[in-house]
Amino acid sequence: MTPTAYWLINVRLETAYHYDKGTVTGTKTALFNVLIENGEIKQIISGDQPLETDLPKRDARSYLMLPAFRDMHIHIDKTYFGGPWKAPSIPTEGLITRLKEEEVLLPSLLPVAEERAKKLLDLLLHAGSTHIRTHCNIDPFIGLKNLEAVLRAKEAFRNKVALEIVAFPQHGLLRSDSVSLVREALRSGASLVGGVDPATIDENIEKSLQTVMELAVEANANVDLHIHDPGHLGIFTFKRLAALTEEAGWQGRVTISHAMALADVSREEATEVAALLAYHSIDITSSVPIGQTIPIPLLDQKGVQISLGDDSITDHWSPFGMGDSLEKAGTLAERFGLSDEHSLAQSLKYITGGLTPLNSEGQLVWPNIGDEADVVFVEATCSAEAIARRARRVAVLFKGNVVSGEL
Repeated sequence: MTPTAYWLINVRLETAYHYDKGTVTGTKTALFNVLIENGEIKQIISGDQPLETDLPKRDARSYLMLPAFRDMHIHIDKTYFGGPWKAPSIPTEGLITRLKEEEVLLPSLLPVAEERAKKLLDLLLHAGSTHIRTHCNIDPFIGLKNLEAVLRAKEAFRNKVALEIVAFPQHGLLRSDSVSLVREALRSGASLVGGVDPATIDENIEKSLQTVMELAVEANANVDLHIHDPGHLGIFTFKRLAALTEEAGWQGRVTISHAMALADVSREEATEVAALLAYHSIDITSSVPIGQTIPIPLLDQKGVQISLGDDSITDHWSPFGMGDSLEKAGTLAERFGLSDEHSLAQSLKYITGGLTPLNSEGQLVWPNIGDEADVVFVEATCSAEAIARRARRVAVLFKGNVVSGEL
């Protein structure tokens, strides 16, 4: 266990951008010593300043310190990771095939659900993520058993990661008659209300969304909905969700995961919807799918809070996934041509809850005295290089404790 108070010495921090004729051409960094006490950053002094202390010291060896990452969409309760390799079957009926598979598959995976959830959490942690939001199946076929397994994994990792659990009715909140199960899950340890495709799965946009918001208000819980519904069907759903968010006073407490309809409509319509979502403080989380990526830079410009997540990792939905938020941010940068110093550096915010060492004007905004010491040390000279090169993670700290790697 890391001491409650100690100095991190030789910590590389970004201090400003290099400008040439108004264009960012590089990032300035310097070495600092950082006092960690009771899980928080308590003091930051220049590395040139003599350090006289009786407290223990940990040498960061000039590695770059960044805010720890956040994986804001994953399913740790139903993964093949940690078990024998198995590719998914060919989906003969698309989404419905997968749902039918789960009726048999999830009960069969239950004996290893906790073990694999822990292995997946460990994978994410070693990649630098200390804040994780997992969607956990709540349905008539598995009941609350997957939730119980995830809660045990959460307890095992309580000193290493912050884990949010979404009560997720994968088979449809209405379609599978899971309202009472979701309510019970929220009383048993889940902290967010989930849902999926009010139109194509629940086949009743209004009732599905109304029920989600009623559950959220009843439990005083945030909302995170999977919405894959395409085109104007999905856009209509977003607009109804925005109206219900305002009606419930739930601004800042609603997330749309995937939001695939934004990839189907014109830039003008996407801009209009982005402004609506921003006005109601409705966030979006994307897994940055290669084939159909929503216009993330546009959404960001309009003020929508964007997060990234892995979604499935080697399960019956997809054989892919690395559990690496930095890899996701790099993929996003490549997908949208964010290749200059400034754009790369600012891409970090998509995996840190909005935190970047420098704001868009090049002013130092992180770290601050009083910030939680949730950080990752990477082998890179600056944020831009870390994103572009998916820099090696050297060590990860959670509330000041070294939970992965060595310092």
